[in-house]
Amino acid sequence: MPECDYCEESFDGEDAYLAHLEDAHQGELGPIDSRRIGGDEGDGGLPTGQLAVAGVAVGVVALLGGVLLLSVGGSGSEIGPAGSAHYHGTIQMSVLGDRVDFTQEQYQLRDDRFHFEGDGRWHAHATGVTLDYGMETLGIGVTGSSVRFQGTNYTEADGYEISVTVNDEAVSTDYVLQDGDTVQIVVAER
Repeated sequence: MPECDYCEESFDGEDAYLAHLEDAHQGELGPIDSRRIGGDEGDGGLPTGQLAVAGVAVGVVALLGGVLLLSVGGSGSEIGPAGSAHYHGTIQMSVLGDRVDFTQEQYQLRDDRFHFEGDGRWHAHATGVTLDYGMETLGIGVTGSSVRFQGTNYTEADGYEISVTVNDEAVSTDYVLQDGDTVQIVVAER
């Protein structure tokens, strides 16, 4: 037998108890009891149905945002599908005076859109390939102030000088690569 928490009256069943709550205690119900009788005014907040809809809406927005970020190469430039282009260039990279050899097996054919093919030249097989995208496919993270290479993060804040140029001009790493570009990435001690 349910007992009323507000006036301690007893009832024969749940339906009679809920009818009593609605009739005798409408203005003093807490959020749970208010929902039990079909209202939502007790907590001043959203009813659970609206919370569920809001949660789904937030989830959809987050999912769409994630898909958009994956399809954008950091600069607002969409990277096209593999096979949508075919162009080449060179990358020269040195870390503390040691030149990175991009003819090594570890840099060959790792991605359908950007890779090396043994000849020391980079190959882009998609439109909109950015420098940061290309380097990430090789396992190398490059920003304007840091380079992550072989498990070490070299940053300007830690006393390293980072230089990223394309055709002898400084660029940000969201630069969209063009046919014939010569990229130079240098990590040096200050």
